Amino acid sequence: PGAGMGPTASAVMADVLDIARGTRLSTFGQPAATLATPVAAQSATAASYYMRMTLLDKPGALAKIATCMGEAGVSIDQMRQYGHEGDNATVLLVTHKATRADIDHAMSRFGGTGVLVGTPVALRIEEV
Repeated sequence: PGAGMGPTASAVMADVLDIARGTRLSTFGQPAATLATPVAAQSATAASYYMRMTLLDKPGALAKIATCMGEAGVSIDQMRQYGHEGDNATVLLVTHKATRADIDHAMSRFGGTGVLVGTPVALRIEEV
């Protein structure tokens, strides 16, 4: 089995010529110099975030969360609170672009508001 004598010899000679010419090709045949520049780490780039949290259903609860976000430099783009029963309400937010550090800073302040129930979730929204 295998490619056979002719195709194998041709491939070997092509590799020898590439080495002799100084051509540096990656596994998929693209010269290393033309490869795309690596992207920055997610933590270093701003993005919008989807956030979900449960708050006590009382006046001013959402205002306290919005204040924490504003003080951390995070702006709210969209907010949604669905109908609910009981003392708690689930709130969904989408932020304008912010760094993960700013999102984490805002979330670290939520606990001190006295209105947060449980642990908030923040998911990065990737633009494609």
